[in-house]
Amino acid sequence: MKISVCLASYNGEQFIVRQLDSVVKQLKKDDQIVVVDDGSNDNTVQLLKETYGNRIELYINEKNLGPIKSFEKAISLAKGDIIFLCDQDDIWEDNKVQKVLECVREEDASLVIHDAYVVDSGLKEINPSWNEYNNNHSKGIVANIIKNSATGACMAFTRELVPSILPFPKSIEMHDQWIALVCMKRQKKLVYLKDRLIKYVRHGSNVTGMKKRTLNQQVKGRLGVIKAIITYK
Repeated sequence: MKISVCLASYNGEQFIVRQLDSVVKQLKKDDQIVVVDDGSNDNTVQLLKETYGNRIELYINEKNLGPIKSFEKAISLAKGDIIFLCDQDDIWEDNKVQKVLECVREEDASLVIHDAYVVDSGLKEINPSWNEYNNNHSKGIVANIIKNSATGACMAFTRELVPSILPFPKSIEMHDQWIALVCMKRQKKLVYLKDRLIKYVRHGSNVTGMKKRTLNQQVKGRLGVIKAIITYK
């Protein structure tokens, strides 16, 4: 099975090489790495070009589109049989690809979501389980609308799912939640692995999981997701 790794970067010079080094060593030469840079104004793009050259496919947004649209673009460019989503600041465990591929083959899974170690930017452990730390125990469509338990950095899915999830609706809160909801809606097999297959880095610059939203923002976001899933065909 050919693999595509999809990464959306933005001002990631501090961590992105560390992350991609942990990814590249697990891939075959014909596996694909797609990086969509969302208008970084630091040294991210130059670092990627100098460090990886043609090993990655680098696309640069003309203007800042945000993570949802950047991941949408990356996924649309993926050619692999299995698509892994990747954040710019984490570290993959050495057995991540092997474990996910085994799950796809043995469980006939369309979507695999695994657990992670939670660490700070210096890799000091904050919690041994992201699912416990973030209370990611909800199952089913309604539960996942109320509390998203699908984390993109811990997610891989088969190519057959792509036409069902793209394009991302404008009203959704995050792409990972949408991918999981569509998988459930279409009754595709979703497998949750207890294995902790990445070091999930939490720091002040993370796109998700760090800022508390107001109640109004939360309600508006959930209504947008409900609208998207109800009108989904």
